[in-house]
Amino acid sequence: MKNSKVLTIGEALVDFIPNQKGCALKDVQEFERVPGGAPANVAAAVSILGGQSHFIGKVGDDAFGELLIDVLKSNGVSTEYMVKTKEAKTALAFVSLKEDGDRDFSFYRNPSADMLLDNTEIHSTWFNKGDILHYGSISLISEPSRSATKQAILEASRKSCLLSYDPNLRLPLWENEETAREVMLEYLQFAHIVKVSEEELEFLTNIEDEKEAVGKLFTDKMILFIVTKGKYGATYYTENGEGHVKSMVIKAADTTGAGDAFVGGLLYQLNRMINSGEDVFSIPNNPKKIEEILAFSNTCGAITSMKLGAISSLPTLKEVEEFLVKR
Repeated sequence: MKNSKVLTIGEALVDFIPNQKGCALKDVQEFERVPGGAPANVAAAVSILGGQSHFIGKVGDDAFGELLIDVLKSNGVSTEYMVKTKEAKTALAFVSLKEDGDRDFSFYRNPSADMLLDNTEIHSTWFNKGDILHYGSISLISEPSRSATKQAILEASRKSCLLSYDPNLRLPLWENEETAREVMLEYLQFAHIVKVSEEELEFLTNIEDEKEAVGKLFTDKMILFIVTKGKYGATYYTENGEGHVKSMVIKAADTTGAGDAFVGGLLYQLNRMINSGEDVFSIPNNPKKIEEILAFSNTCGAITSMKLGAISSLPTLKEVEEFLVKR
């Protein structure tokens, strides 16, 4: 299945990252403008590694929208499925960094352009058998972007695409916890690949025991369920069993984009399998292959955590391979 591609759908926004760590957002005096948005980051991660990626989304007809289009293009992402609108501005997020590189967010999107993507702007011709569609939960928060995301999922399903889902919980953006949980769970049913953090897994299930929680969410459609654990690596589950892959020991500067780099590495590797004629749906029978892919993905996330920003911190294939040799 040569020439298959990775498509991502959802938000592209501009993060304002502080130039200092360890202080509250209200105390930050200087910010650096950094293009971001989880699905946009994932598309960039795939492209920078050498894959073919497309981003589906809407930005404002403004300076920040132009910036996002330019940055994605310059990193090899196809932007032909992006739409500009005058009805709303491009989303902004202000971030503060804790000493360990973790983050706090304040979002400006009421509404923002990404929320206005409409299902009539999604076209079946974008999807082909062997493609991968990746989606998150931010575009599921409100209409019309929820219907647009579902339309893309349905079109991709009709074309026998591989579907990847990262719930990517951002509670401040939701009306309440109950709605967030209900909608995020609803869209699990479409996914072949799911990646969640430990915190997201417990939020979705209200179950502390990881194996029990995964069992509650695992569906017949899923071929790979991944629980990421930051510096402790990632645990995976398939219909045939489970395993764990350690991460690299690094000093994190900024975890912004690390999870997206992980997903990008994962989808890049799965896309390579598809393009080489391998049956990606047989991966539950090949734990060695899964562990190789997750070691690669962990390394993508670790390298990104060592630098400030998201897209600007994403690694090349050469960087990842050099780090893997050091393991």
